[in-house]
Amino acid sequence: VVVAGGTPLFGATVVLDPGHGGDEPGALGPGGLREADLNLAVAERTADRLAAAGATVVLTRTTDLRVTLATRALLATRLGARALVSVHHNADPDGPSDRPGTEVWHQVDDPTSRRLAGLVQEEVAAAFGAYEGVAWQADRDAGAKARRRARGDDYYGVLRDAGVPAVISEALYLSNPVEAALLARPEVQQAEADALARAVARFLTTDDPGSGFAEAYPRPEGAGPGGGAAGCVDPPLS
Repeated sequence: VVVAGGTPLFGATVVLDPGHGGDEPGALGPGGLREADLNLAVAERTADRLAAAGATVVLTRTTDLRVTLATRALLATRLGARALVSVHHNADPDGPSDRPGTEVWHQVDDPTSRRLAGLVQEEVAAAFGAYEGVAWQADRDAGAKARRRARGDDYYGVLRDAGVPAVISEALYLSNPVEAALLARPEVQQAEADALARAVARFLTTDDPGSGFAEAYPRPEGAGPGGGAAGCVDPPLS
């Protein structure tokens, strides 16, 4: 079930952004699973769920194609989307955890984006938490959070440039062999997609505040390539 109580989503435009693509594979699982491919598979499943509930859903890419961060953000802005959800999977955690290391980045100065992040965090973490006996990994500050760059605005370009409420979902750690094996299973990808769809539906049809908020610790390192041509590496730090 995507929409609680059967509330339709007619009239709501949602943009789903499968991160990476083309010559930018993103994280790589030990078994060879590319983050770019996983992001697209989950985004397509999420789109199907939301479209079935009546939403108009647009994907920033529908194939293995490199798309600039600016283009991804501009698409959502020009469409006047109610929400932009950038679908990603993580790498390089701080260490072992007793729960899924799901994290969701929101826009630093937008309470609407923060609420969306809390709902995504709540739904996705709960969906993966149902799997028992998994040796999870996480960052110390796992949760829904924000990150500023030196000039004070959003660190991540797709959030900084989007003129609509936007979040980045980092569901699990593809670099963790146990989690990568889990994510390779179609039914697990569907569970993640269902969780994302539920979160978006709740964002559009309720006043639920979300949960799992955290304070991000300082990260001096760069984020790496974010999806674009030269000059679109995310983020510029100056």
